[in-house]
Amino acid sequence: MKTTLQGQRILLRPLEYSDAAALLHAAADGELWNLTVTVVPSVSTVDSYLKKALDGRDAGTVMPFVIVLKETGEVIGSTRFWKIDPLNRKLEIGSSWIAASWQKSFVNTEAKYLMLRHAFEVLDCVRVQFTTDENNEKSRNAILRLGAQQEGIVRHERIMPDGRKRNSVRFSIIDDEWPQVRLQLEQKLGA
Repeated sequence: MKTTLQGQRILLRPLEYSDAAALLHAAADGELWNLTVTVVPSVSTVDSYLKKALDGRDAGTVMPFVIVLKETGEVIGSTRFWKIDPLNRKLEIGSSWIAASWQKSFVNTEAKYLMLRHAFEVLDCVRVQFTTDENNEKSRNAILRLGAQQEGIVRHERIMPDGRKRNSVRFSIIDDEWPQVRLQLEQKLGA
């Protein structure tokens, strides 16, 4: 499953092993690998980060992307579809991170718009979910700004690299909500 999603100012292109240096450069903007609420590749983890994503793509359960500025071709982050479940027509958008200088810009909104549009209009999903660390207030607020609904907290949902048992907040957008969410996102991107 290799698909490129084109927006006005960014594109999401399939992640490749050859993106290791570009991902490390993007993650260095803010030293994002030091975050304890998400997993961002570092020099010591980039190979396993890529292997996990690309093994998932080979298995058909993950579609990993790099986020690229169209104007310059610079890689500024990564995101993916995962937990892809064609039978139940659902998936999750996650493992998203953006270089610090591009946070709180158009990038996250445009990336999620492209992904949601692809999920609902091409993959015919009935549900797209998001999961984030309950301690990641910035991510929680960003997901709510997209138009997702908070569903609840999943306790001890995963073990983080530092050994902490993470409680995760689950959000979703369902197919009935997509037309309104799409309109709101298009208005934000047009502003």
